[in-house]
Amino acid sequence: MIFKILIKVIYVKLWSIRMSLISPLDISKKCSKQKMDILTVISGIELVNSIVALLSIDFHVLEADVKKEQQLRQKAGSNLTDSALIGSLPNGLALEYERSDMTRRLRLVLTELPTLLNVINITEILLHVNNGPAIICRVVANFPDSFREVCVNLIQKGEKQEENISSSIRGATISMLCKMNPSQALAVRSKCVELCRMPALAIALSLDISNKGGSENEGDMVAFVSGLLLGNDQAIRNWFALFIRTGQKRKGELSSTALQQLRDELLRRLQTIINASQNGQLPNNLVVQASALLRLYCALRGIAGIKFQDDEVNMIVQLLISHPSPTPAGVRFVSIGLCMLIACPSLVSLPEHERKSIEWVQWLVREEAYFESASGVTASFGEMLLLMAIHFHSNQLSAICDLVCATLGMKIPIRHNNMTRMKQVFTQEIFTEQVVTAHAVKVPVTENLNANMSGFLPIHCIHQLLKSRAFAKHNVNIKNWIYKQICVSINPLHPVLPLLVDVYVNSIILPNIKHVEQSNKPLTENEIRRVFQSSIFGQYFNEKKSFFNMDFDAVENHDVIISETSLTPQLLLLYYLLLYEDCRLNNAHSLATSGRKIKTYSPEFLSELPIKYLLHHAQKDQSSYSTLFGPLLKLLATHFPHLTLVEDWLDDMSMKITHKTSFVSEYMLVDAFNQLEKTPSKCADILQLLLKKEAIDIWPFAEVVTQFSKNILADNVPRYVQDLYKDVWFKLNSVLPRRLWVLTVKNLVGGYSGLTRIDVAEDPLQIMRCDERVYRCAPIFAIVLRVLRASLASSRSQLNQHLQSNPRVDLSGQAVNDTEREEMCRALIAAQVSVDTSIAFKIQYWRVFTLCSIFSLLIFL
Repeated sequence: MIFKILIKVIYVKLWSIRMSLISPLDISKKCSKQKMDILTVISGIELVNSIVALLSIDFHVLEADVKKEQQLRQKAGSNLTDSALIGSLPNGLALEYERSDMTRRLRLVLTELPTLLNVINITEILLHVNNGPAIICRVVANFPDSFREVCVNLIQKGEKQEENISSSIRGATISMLCKMNPSQALAVRSKCVELCRMPALAIALSLDISNKGGSENEGDMVAFVSGLLLGNDQAIRNWFALFIRTGQKRKGELSSTALQQLRDELLRRLQTIINASQNGQLPNNLVVQASALLRLYCALRGIAGIKFQDDEVNMIVQLLISHPSPTPAGVRFVSIGLCMLIACPSLVSLPEHERKSIEWVQWLVREEAYFESASGVTASFGEMLLLMAIHFHSNQLSAICDLVCATLGMKIPIRHNNMTRMKQVFTQEIFTEQVVTAHAVKVPVTENLNANMSGFLPIHCIHQLLKSRAFAKHNVNIKNWIYKQICVSINPLHPVLPLLVDVYVNSIILPNIKHVEQSNKPLTENEIRRVFQSSIFGQYFNEKKSFFNMDFDAVENHDVIISETSLTPQLLLLYYLLLYEDCRLNNAHSLATSGRKIKTYSPEFLSELPIKYLLHHAQKDQSSYSTLFGPLLKLLATHFPHLTLVEDWLDDMSMKITHKTSFVSEYMLVDAFNQLEKTPSKCADILQLLLKKEAIDIWPFAEVVTQFSKNILADNVPRYVQDLYKDVWFKLNSVLPRRLWVLTVKNLVGGYSGLTRIDVAEDPLQIMRCDERVYRCAPIFAIVLRVLRASLASSRSQLNQHLQSNPRVDLSGQAVNDTEREEMCRALIAAQVSVDTSIAFKIQYWRVFTLCSIFSLLIFL
């Protein structure tokens, strides 16, 4: 293309010379005289005389050779020394030019011009001449394939912040190029963002796109600016925020002009939405757009530090206090509006704006229940209102800042002293502390609460109120709400649930220092029992077998629907019980000193719970219960060491389960045990089938398995069957171990029809009164030793807990150390361990003695 332009230029010059030599049609004296004057002037110019030599050139041939030269240069892999215009250069370019005639000189110039006159360099130079942008557009129009390259080069050599006249010319040039090729405007704008240069140009291009879109398509200005300020790239965010701050300070410069144009465009959009809202009712089709605008203004204020103008404040407040429809988008709009009042306190600096904002918040309080029911959104703005009020009452301003930032999705600085007025509004005019607690207890629980639910839920509000002891202070019963929420929770476990249980337990046992009599009520045993009754352990918690009456504190608790698809409620209640006992024992001295009587859960009740099975369930599904497994294991190892024996863990880890198993009934199992001596293979097959099932699936056979424990001791029972019986027993031991120990002791010892789990812990050595054949049957003896070890650990734990929970108090009501009781407890534990060690030593002695006797007999034979 350059070749063509140069040839056309030469044509023009030669045409002027030729015209001077052609005979004119006008042969008057005046015309002849003018012609002579022109020739006189031209003949005095040396360059013109040299151009005359070009008149003999055949330009048609030259043009054909130029086209060949272009095709040759476009071929991939072509050598730069190859040329259709000049061939080879034996003497070098400079010397060849001096020795050549005019025709060859012209060919040499045309060959070297493409390398000397680069489009990129030309455009950069043309920026400094008059009408440079227009000339650049013409050059790029002749070289359309260089459009992107030219634009990228102009942006790269531009400034990060346009601060001088050259930046203005550069930006105007790129704008003209984009108007010439509108389809590339977005790509050019993206390059500005990528290189973090020329922000005013990026805004100008966005405005051009918005203006061309018309009323139906207003462009992506809001989304574009929001992406710059709220994106993940910190460099881009800082770059654009600096542009906003610079534009506010330097009036009259390019950045200030572009910033004002941006503000005018956003203000126009605000006005459009407000005009479409009749009587303050926000149309459904504009709710999302309004939310995006409010969020953008928050980002401009919090991240870029823009100062709102008076007309902007008026429009923002007018939009913010609009009434959206009860839809998920409407809930989102209201949530953003609430947070904006906190994040931008300048919006309510005028009394009129403050009054309207307070009326709007009061409207939200009245309509919260209707919004939640109509929109179907579980995390409604009602919880946010309540949570803000709670934090304001407890003066946790940092928590409010975190709540606002999390809702808006941006990290913005909020000064605590700027929230003073909003604190007064919330705590004195909208939500007093008593109103907060009374309202919180009436908020419905979240159905199927789990960790996949995002946003601020009622549980967040209750958790904060419990931490501040507001319920106990105003004598509001929160127990029923917590019980209901636990009952309808599923996996994966919501992370706030364990924290809720923690503060609930502390509020029961550790009352407020100023008001000792103010404390929350604990859960009853029957409420907890009902949750387990509704699970897979229901048959062991029915009313017939219960030691207690199924009474409840409130009628509504009896109608709570408990989730049967998940063991989350059972795990949470187990955590509650263990934490309650731990807190009660650790504070037994202070409780005894103060004379307070608190509820104590009976050992009989605790012994019925499937603690070990629930712990293993949490261990196997740690993705759902990761926040609960660690604390549970710690509490169990402290207060129930007999349920966390190392041998039990190793046995459970070695168990293998096959999902494709055959049907086994209780009749089949009883029949196999009855025919054990005649056909032991039948019993072995049934036991193998049981081993392939889940432990919880074979637990219904626990009574049958232990009932025939003495049958396994027969002399003619194969060792293989005895080993299978032991494996089945160890598998049952992972479900309800304490119940299994009682059944085992009853059937191996005999004469203990009324034996309970507590009796086993109080007299751990009674298992040693078992049938003498046990000592000659290694598999069954391993079962006995396991029961003995667990019973001794349980006994030690009960003795320590008894000392902790019953401290001695002197006449003045102060707790005193009871050294005598502690020494007696240690002596009793030492005696039990000594007996256990002695029995184990004697057993090992008789084993060695028996083996030696057999070996001596073999040698003698």
